[in-house]
Amino acid sequence: MKLLVLLFSFIIVSEMAFSQVSYSGNILDANDKKYLEGVYVELLGRNESDSTNIRGYFNVKGQIGDTLKISYPGFIEQKLILSSERFLQIQIQDRARLLPTFEVKAEPNSFRFIDGKLVLVDPNEEKSTSSKGQITAGFRDSPEGGVAIGGVISYFTKKSRNAREYAKKQEYLKRRQGYLRIVDSDSIKTILEEDYNILDGEWDPLIIKFNQMHAHHEFLDWSSERVYARLRKFIEWEKDMSY
Repeated sequence: MKLLVLLFSFIIVSEMAFSQVSYSGNILDANDKKYLEGVYVELLGRNESDSTNIRGYFNVKGQIGDTLKISYPGFIEQKLILSSERFLQIQIQDRARLLPTFEVKAEPNSFRFIDGKLVLVDPNEEKSTSSKGQITAGFRDSPEGGVAIGGVISYFTKKSRNAREYAKKQEYLKRRQGYLRIVDSDSIKTILEEDYNILDGEWDPLIIKFNQMHAHHEFLDWSSERVYARLRKFIEWEKDMSY
């Protein structure tokens, strides 16, 4: 009898371990924290994929140990191993933002290469007295032509500074993971809208007010459970005030 019970338990556990479940989440630009639409998400080795919607949301079915691959034109590809965490908040890095910034002067126009794009410089913008990082068409103060480089384009210095800033942002977002898992979840949004009869047009203003009331701590180091409980109390309070 004990052998049968153990065998039955083993079968149940095995089915649970190998059964597929839904993994969902949002994908954001690591620099400006905006949702990215059209990001391709796939599970390697499985016929399972999805593309993010306008809120950066995706949903695929997989199991613990599967490899999730995220790809988007112009961004660094990412691969993640799925764990017990079912909701994923993923940030991907734009390749162009890791490139150095420099300015090219060729009268009558000047161009600046920044974030992987060559843009026209506004001639009315305030001029810097330093020529560092500039590439000028023609020898300096000479009409004969040629090329003059003013200063050194410090690629590695800028890359290091960008890396430090990125690390700070990552640490800040890590401390707000509990908040982001709740506020950026489409499924939680749907549940709360149904529970409290919230219209789609009311949701964003409600969240903005919720954030304003907690701006002094920004939900740093809060757990998802704590944020969720506080959000429900806030909505209940708002509903009571509207009656």
